[in-house]
Amino acid sequence: MNKLTALGGPRTPDIISVGGAAAPLIDQFQRSISYMRLSVTDRCDLRCTYCMPEKMKFLPRREVLTLEELYELATGFIARGVSKIRITGGEPLVRRDIVDLFTALGRRIGHGLEELTLTTNATQLAQHADALAKAGVRRVNVSLDTLDRDRFAVLTRRDALPQVLDGIAAARDAGLKVKLNAVALKGVNEEELPELIAWGHSQGHDVTLIEVMPLGDVDEERLDQFLPLSVVRDRLEQRWQLEDIDHSTGGPARYVRIAETGGRLGLITPLTGNFCAGCNRLRVTATGQLYPCLGGAERVDLRAALRSDNPERNLADALAQAMMIKPEKHHFRMDERGAEPAQPRHMSMTGG
Repeated sequence: MNKLTALGGPRTPDIISVGGAAAPLIDQFQRSISYMRLSVTDRCDLRCTYCMPEKMKFLPRREVLTLEELYELATGFIARGVSKIRITGGEPLVRRDIVDLFTALGRRIGHGLEELTLTTNATQLAQHADALAKAGVRRVNVSLDTLDRDRFAVLTRRDALPQVLDGIAAARDAGLKVKLNAVALKGVNEEELPELIAWGHSQGHDVTLIEVMPLGDVDEERLDQFLPLSVVRDRLEQRWQLEDIDHSTGGPARYVRIAETGGRLGLITPLTGNFCAGCNRLRVTATGQLYPCLGGAERVDLRAALRSDNPERNLADALAQAMMIKPEKHHFRMDERGAEPAQPRHMSMTGG
């Protein structure tokens, strides 16, 4: 039995709350931080071509925070005004005993935490869906770029589509709200996107499309993968009636409703439509590196602070520094063949 089984109550100490103070996190541009994306591993059981190379070198396990350390960080952020936590990876469900972390954090819902969510590729979701729902998770994001089994195997380098679909069905049966996330890839799945959207809406799932991001070295040319969502939307409007709606889940997506399907479609446009002005997010990697911006190199080392002689003070100082270095916006570009990625780290390392 690990230490997490005794944690999670509303009176659990918050080690980032110095001297009983719980000042909210506000950056230099007066943006309030209420959303934390917490990576629990950089490992994944898929090898998506736009995310990582086939022969990916993962972190040594000794560098990764323990579940207890992840919990301590999360509760400290809750004390500073973070009300939504999304557990990410890599693939978070490949980490041993990960449900224990969900269970412990789930006990904080209603005590500073409003929502605990998960991003997953769903390969392991069927075996965990009931436990996640019991822990307090109500929504999950599932990465799914195609419904074609052969195309899925090429994109992910694994023949795992049946397991993914089983995981999505299990999540729905467990009462979890599912949102499907699809990366729009030029010449790969662009012709299939309407079918994917229609299928998702027929199953009661929201769907979000995402532009490919220039993060980390991959085996393919990024520019060949890039499909602007402005182009995708123009094509969809030749088929369906799209209405802009005022809907938000706290992330960067802008939503439309499709009259013919009755469902919501989100559009995340890091390259063609900057959404940084209202950014309320921080990302913490599985090694405790806090990145104030997905597209920036700015970071602070929470692991060093957490494992120091005075973690309470040093973590508070690290968060103060993070608020000062969070940039106004990212500077993604996708207009030059052979260009270096915007950042050398892969998305699976930062947390998707």
